[in-house]
This record gives sequence, C-alpha cells and structure tokens, in this order.
Amino acid sequence: MRYDMKVKSAVPLILLAAGLAVVCAPAFAVDTDTAPPVSSDHAAGKKAIEARDWNAAIKSLTTAEKRDSRNADIQNLLGYAYRNAGQLDAAFRHYERALQLDPRHRGAREYMGEAYLIANNLAKAEEQLAALNSICPRVCEERDDLAKSIERYRSARK
Repeated sequence: MRYDMKVKSAVPLILLAAGLAVVCAPAFAVDTDTAPPVSSDHAAGKKAIEARDWNAAIKSLTTAEKRDSRNADIQNLLGYAYRNAGQLDAAFRHYERALQLDPRHRGAREYMGEAYLIANNLAKAEEQLAALNSICPRVCEERDDLAKSIERYRSARK
C-alpha cells in the first residue's frame, strides 16, 4: 500500500517533468546542419553544373558570389565551372579564394589539384594531395579521387 502511494504521488511530478522537457526541448535543440542556406542562384549554379552547362553555372554562381562573397563553396564551384569551361586562370583564382576562406576545404583542394594536372604541374597537384592527407580523416573521397587522378596522370606520361 505504501508503495502504491509513493508511485501515485510521483506520477504528477514525472508528468510535470516530462511536460517541461517537451516544452523546453526546442530551446535546447542542437542544430547539426551547419551548412549555410543556399541561395536560388547558388542552387541554379549547382543544377547547371549537374547539366554540364558551364556558362550558365558561371553566370548563376557569379551572381551568388556577389551576394555572398565569403562563401568558400561558391568559390569552389566557380573554380570547377571555369576549369571545365577551359578557363584555368579564372579557375585557379576561385580555388585560391575558396582556400583563403577555408584552408581545409577538401573540394577546393581536390579540384585545384586536378586543375594543376590539366596545366601539367604534377608537383603542385601533389602539394594539394599532401594537404588533403593532412586534413582528411580515414575516409576521404576528395583525397582518394585526387590520388587516382594523379596516378592516371603518371600512367599516361610513361
């Protein structure tokens, strides 16, 4: 009987605590998605890249860059679009800017390394691979992709 009394008297406290936790939960929720919001121009640039429409990508991403000049992802995508459009000087400028904003930007390091291979500068490509080796965890698609590109480059030169 005493046990029943203790349990019954604890129920309102438990419900009250649970209710407060539910009410307060949003205030203490941790947002794990730290990526900045993507503008419509940024999104259009990504779609143009997927469609391999380099000029449209450059146009959209240049507009996005004007609104958010400190976004390393936009700079990296601009570099990628310019590289694929055959404009290596512009590509290098945007990769450099991406790395100024975020020296650990793995995509910019991979793509810059690939651009160096196009420019026949194996030593600079290897520098980007070394940087990826130092910043990447065990699983690192960007490092692995650049390593494969370097290996293909070397094999083609034999």
